[in-house]
Amino acid sequence: MESCPRDSPVDNKSSVQTIGEEQIQNPYTELLVLKGHQDIVRFLVQVDDCRFASAGDDGIVFLWNAQTGEKLFELHGHTHKITAIAPFSSSSEAPDEKKHLILTASADRTVIVWDCTSGRQVQKVSCFHSTVKCLTVLQRLDVWLSGGNDLCVWNRKLDLLCKTSHLTDAGISALVELPKNCVAAAVGKELIIFRLIASNDGSEGWDVLEVKRLVDHQDNILSLVSVNDLTFVTGSHVGELIVWDALDWTKQASECNFWDSSVHPDAQPEIKLTQSPNETSVQHLASGEECVFAAVGKGIYVYNLQMKRVIACQRTAHDSSVLHIEKLPNRQLISCSEDGSVRIWELREKQQLPAEPVPTGFFSMWGFGRANKQANQATKKMQENTPMYFLELVGDLIGHSSAVQMFLYFGELGLATCSADHLIILWKDGERESRLRSLTLFQKLAQNGDLQLKF
Repeated sequence: MESCPRDSPVDNKSSVQTIGEEQIQNPYTELLVLKGHQDIVRFLVQVDDCRFASAGDDGIVFLWNAQTGEKLFELHGHTHKITAIAPFSSSSEAPDEKKHLILTASADRTVIVWDCTSGRQVQKVSCFHSTVKCLTVLQRLDVWLSGGNDLCVWNRKLDLLCKTSHLTDAGISALVELPKNCVAAAVGKELIIFRLIASNDGSEGWDVLEVKRLVDHQDNILSLVSVNDLTFVTGSHVGELIVWDALDWTKQASECNFWDSSVHPDAQPEIKLTQSPNETSVQHLASGEECVFAAVGKGIYVYNLQMKRVIACQRTAHDSSVLHIEKLPNRQLISCSEDGSVRIWELREKQQLPAEPVPTGFFSMWGFGRANKQANQATKKMQENTPMYFLELVGDLIGHSSAVQMFLYFGELGLATCSADHLIILWKDGERESRLRSLTLFQKLAQNGDLQLKF
């Protein structure tokens, strides 16, 4: 299994790719700096098409307008840093209206529900015995889950419906929703599958049962992502990526050789580390229709689920660890890093060159055996029929002075990033903003009678 196509444009010396000042394909030529936080801003969550919330180590939650950068609300209620945040939209009595709520968990061992319309605290839960590290909303079941040393299930009124027994001191670090009322919880290096079952007493309550433990990872699981109703993927601290069947929870494929450019296709996937765990840690995963996008150490990798291999990569996409990666609606990716940079990449198909034969097995490596020629021909045919891709840097957003924790993509409204420098930056499409300013000016002139406009 190859970790990266051999003829992709990756420098073996692992130098970071750069781009000049003329970034023709980068639309983000304007920025708005949003101030208010007093410590590291770790979380951004989208509320609706034009609003988002931010939270971090100062324990304050801010609500922002994504178009104008206006601060809508400043929400105080936690006394320690925010550890998790999740949107929780609900249908109100009016059929065309939705009530937008957000959940925030804190190291003060509380969870608060906020109303995004009024900016008020709806309710607060203070019965936790440990810090809640993750929050997941199961919209279809109209419940939400909190993960810490226990897995708790709550309804919209914040009634505790059920909980698991104490798991481990490490607790649940990540959750992902699965089909058939199941969730996967990362607990250290284990992946625990829980199922929610309706109570037998006729009430609207739920019971939560542990149905399986998966122990295939060799180190702590750092990232979980759901691809579709059939597949989810996990990534660990030592660079393991495992593809799972979301229905029967069996392992479908794995990749453990992200850092090794010399691995042959027939090599065993379970290879021990030769580098520092920080350089191979799978910090974040994002999914597309056919691929999973992995932030591994300083690099970014595109893993094709059908081919079961990495089809493109940049081993040194940033100067420091990549903290967050997402796929845009087009063939572009965005990544952000501890080095304070935000970079835009485009996945492109590479013009195929004549493939060199790849030997298989120990003896064929030295040219022995009659099967060598047939194996080379089969490998060459496979390589000729397999499209090769590469990641090209098309944008470099320089604005933050410290680690960029994550970002939100708002389509035509732009991009929001948050950082350890206490700032949030809204990156705007310069041409679009210029058109909007011109239109606003024309409308003002028309209102004053200085210009006749026909719409």
